[in-house]
Amino acid sequence: MLKKIKTPFTEMMKIDYPIIAAPMFLVSNADIVVQASESGGIGTFPALNYRPIEKYVEALKEIKSRTKKPIGVNIIVNKSNARQNEDLKHALDNGVELFITSLGSPKEVIKEAHKNGAKVLCDVTNLEHALKVQDMGADGVIAVSSGAGGHAGPISPLVLIPWLKTRLQIPIVAAGGISHGSMMSAVLALGASGVSVGTRFIASHEAQVDEAYKEAIIKSTPEDIVMTTRVSGTPAAVINTPYVQKIGTDLPWAMKVLKDHKMTKKYMVPLIHLMGMKSLEEAASKPTWKTVWTAGQSVGLVEEILSVKEIYEKFITEYDESVKNLSSLGLD
Repeated sequence: MLKKIKTPFTEMMKIDYPIIAAPMFLVSNADIVVQASESGGIGTFPALNYRPIEKYVEALKEIKSRTKKPIGVNIIVNKSNARQNEDLKHALDNGVELFITSLGSPKEVIKEAHKNGAKVLCDVTNLEHALKVQDMGADGVIAVSSGAGGHAGPISPLVLIPWLKTRLQIPIVAAGGISHGSMMSAVLALGASGVSVGTRFIASHEAQVDEAYKEAIIKSTPEDIVMTTRVSGTPAAVINTPYVQKIGTDLPWAMKVLKDHKMTKKYMVPLIHLMGMKSLEEAASKPTWKTVWTAGQSVGLVEEILSVKEIYEKFITEYDESVKNLSSLGLD
């Protein structure tokens, strides 16, 4: 029996381990969410992974029928997401306990979630945004640092977490470059009270993505991860496949001009997002020469495909070993 890890985050969510199976576009599914929560952590998924909205409602009902443990939903809260209010309402109607907000103001989500007793974590990459969401009533922040897959932050976790800790009174969950229990012990020592793990769960039996994607996660090194603006217009971390090398990591000059111009920005940004989503969808679900796979630098420590339950067990065992090593050095 693995020993529980008690932190402000686990106390808040009433879970055994401070490990979120992060909401990953196209990857997170009902099986990953259920198994993560059943393993003592908390599984989450992006609402927009299920389209049309009827499939999202079906997914919520299925997940809630398979686990009584807390689960989480990620909601994009900027104006480009026309579904956000509906996504929030359906999640609350189905008793979702945790919301993760990204790319906008979480004010409405915080207000409505708190009416249901649900908690809200907000993605942040700097102190300014973290202070804003704390003032809005957020229950915690997810500190997205360099090394993360997808839209990574620019700051090292070695700096970001203790920096946020100096001014925040709410729990900090570390995200970016975490795929091993020793990394969890490190960020907890820096002041985090939980971790959000994405890339590691791509190489899981439950992930319903193309096997080539899983193999790429196992074979890639941190040096294989590059930042590209071709997916969404803002820097995102992907594996440097031959296709990514061919198209380059910067937006074409004309698209960049249109994206930055105040008259055309509102049309160009959604178009770039749509094009990027289609590329990711194709690459994740079937063999294609247009291979764009999101992943973080933590691919270097992912060596095999395991079940979600096995990943949790491995994480906790590695965490315990890391803590014991520190103790033997007199550094605990």
